[in-house]
Amino acid sequence: MARLEGITVAVTGPRKAEDMSRMIEKFGGRAVIRPAQGTVFVDDSQIEEQLKGLIADPADWLVLTTGVGTEALLNKASQLGLEEDFMAALRQMKLAARGYKTVNVLRKLELTPAVRDNDGTTAGLLEEMAPYELQGKRVALQLYGDPAPRVTGALAARGALCEELLPYQHIPPEDSVVGQLIEEIVGAKVQAVAFTSTVQVRYVMQSAAQQGMLDAMLAAFDDGVLAVAVGKVTAEALYEEGVKRVLFPEEERMGSMIVAMSRHFGGRSEQDAADELAAGECAADQPADRTKKPGEQ
Repeated sequence: MARLEGITVAVTGPRKAEDMSRMIEKFGGRAVIRPAQGTVFVDDSQIEEQLKGLIADPADWLVLTTGVGTEALLNKASQLGLEEDFMAALRQMKLAARGYKTVNVLRKLELTPAVRDNDGTTAGLLEEMAPYELQGKRVALQLYGDPAPRVTGALAARGALCEELLPYQHIPPEDSVVGQLIEEIVGAKVQAVAFTSTVQVRYVMQSAAQQGMLDAMLAAFDDGVLAVAVGKVTAEALYEEGVKRVLFPEEERMGSMIVAMSRHFGGRSEQDAADELAAGECAADQPADRTKKPGEQ
């Protein structure tokens, strides 16, 4: 028996949405594509001034949260002819890195972070920074796509002077599409919602709050609609927004997310689901560390 038979899954990520839909259909489910993440744009003027500021007066800490965002800072410094100066500044700052991709970027530069996360999440990174005195320390926080008030708030609560670096920012998705998704969640017209980035989570939650539908949507997630995340970081964002029940795989891949959903709804073993997925084409289930373009999650 197909393990997603009778299950409708809303796919919120625009990237690889068609491939993900095919995987869901392979397991007998139905996918509806509801992009909750817009395009990105480069805010050259602001990041240029911030980079020059860090070079002239390095912060005490530079917190790097994504590999692609770290590369974006390096690329911008190179475009400005300031690559060597920025590298010198990096060596003067204590570096904190979240995620193996970020650590790999630093390793290529022969840089070792003073602190790295213990579980792939920003919360885990902040936990590892706990022994360090941050009172009065300048902390530059590299983000990707949208601000993170909870993170900056946590650092500020310890006395840090925070500056957010946003090499890229997202343009919101179409309101009509997100509104349709919210109605489908509240009306239980979908049985699961698959999130592949924190940006998608933020936009859906913000849109629901603006429409006065946030409580109803959170209740729907409590009552039966399953929130599914591609990995720990996206799951963390859902928890932060008030979703209490989140399904996510240990291995941060779209294919692994489909396997986890299949196991949840079908009651079959994870190995059986993985074997079936591996037996067919799985274009979207590629190694998580492959090269990506800015804006991809």
